[in-house]
Amino acid sequence: MIVNERIVDYICSLEKSNSKICEEIEEYAIATHVPIIRKEMESFLRVILSIKKPKRILEVGSGIGYSAVLMSEYISADSRIDTIENYKKRIPLVKENIKKAAKENVIKLYEGDATDILKDLEGPYDFIFMDAAKAQYINFLPDILRLLSPEGVLISDNVLQEGSIIDSKFVIERRDRTIHKRMRDYLYELKHNEKLETTIVPIGDGITMSVKIGD
Repeated sequence: MIVNERIVDYICSLEKSNSKICEEIEEYAIATHVPIIRKEMESFLRVILSIKKPKRILEVGSGIGYSAVLMSEYISADSRIDTIENYKKRIPLVKENIKKAAKENVIKLYEGDATDILKDLEGPYDFIFMDAAKAQYINFLPDILRLLSPEGVLISDNVLQEGSIIDSKFVIERRDRTIHKRMRDYLYELKHNEKLETTIVPIGDGITMSVKIGD
């Protein structure tokens, strides 16, 4: 927990209800222990989408389609979402949830490894949501920057690793050291890349919001 748990519980208690389909997907995720975005992230996305009003959204990491469906409810009728998922067991659930939400004409699913798919996509996207394999964020970044439009927004989720991001690598379990190092590299690059202006926000498991300031 990055911030005081009581504060988080209070903030979440203030949240309004989601649409019926989002509540159904959330209930399934809780029952089957499938991770989806946290309530704080939901609220943040709603606000940013309402401000930015993006026309083209790219999501890297569909999960079971929850965040794509949620985002589709806060964009204009002519906006579109492309989402990428590699985990074969979850792809049928993504398709099913998109269909249940009647968003087949809004959300397009790309099946496969984001490393390959990103290279073939054509931008620009004015909003990108990164929520895939954390160790790959740094490897995705060159294509993300290519695809992101000037003044486009990049949101990256789960960047503080439950607070362990500040720990020395020597106290991190050996199996987690690659993720730990690559996430630290990713955060450094976001903060120092001349094409980006980035803030790190300690909500949920930590997020970043970056704006592309260079061409």
